[in-house]
Amino acid sequence: MTRKIALVTGGTGGIGTAICQKLSSHFQVVANYFKDKDHERALEWQHQQKQNGFQIEVLYGDIRLIEDCQQMVALMLERYGQVDVLINNAGTTADATLKNMSKQQWDMVIDTNLNSVFNITSQVISVMLSQKYGRIISISSINGRKGQFGQCNYAATKSALYGFSRSLAQEVASKGITVNTISPGYIETQMLTKMKPEILQQIISGIPVGRLGKPEEIAELVYFLSQESSAFITGANFDINGGQYYG
Repeated sequence: MTRKIALVTGGTGGIGTAICQKLSSHFQVVANYFKDKDHERALEWQHQQKQNGFQIEVLYGDIRLIEDCQQMVALMLERYGQVDVLINNAGTTADATLKNMSKQQWDMVIDTNLNSVFNITSQVISVMLSQKYGRIISISSINGRKGQFGQCNYAATKSALYGFSRSLAQEVASKGITVNTISPGYIETQMLTKMKPEILQQIISGIPVGRLGKPEEIAELVYFLSQESSAFITGANFDINGGQYYG
């Protein structure tokens, strides 16, 4: 039986790596990377995954550019003939209060976190419609649910994913395609653990389960929603935040 093909944007990051590893047990996984055209680092990442027993392909494409997304999907179709699962995982931050936020900070986050989702999903959706099958999962955030001081740009993009996903879910529900979002809370990634210990402890003290989440816990939920057996779940959001927020 031919393996289904999964594309994970921002696949070489902290949460992205865990998602790619988990999906690779049942899917042919393609990890997209795009920051700074760091091809050498991506190949090193791929080699490390192979050393750990995970067979994952890497694919460069600046998802902020629709032309790159068109080329990526065309290449995947050439290689595999299909695209079955899309994980919109790529994201960035550029924190500042709105009073101090530059247009560059606003645009960078909007382009990376939101415009990229349109760019790649709009290319993949026609493939999935022709296949009459697909799974689209976008990684939102607890801060898209509740807001966060200094993150008007980031929270705006993550909140927008709900409306995007619920609308698209209605458009393709009868075509064998599901569209859902996942909203992680504070997850133990390298970026978060670089915080000052006192700030990190303050964050943890606000999480009822008393700890940070693990990337692998996000990956487990992504894996579940990526399977054929999740066909009756669409237009839904899943909070995974240790009980910190349910709006």
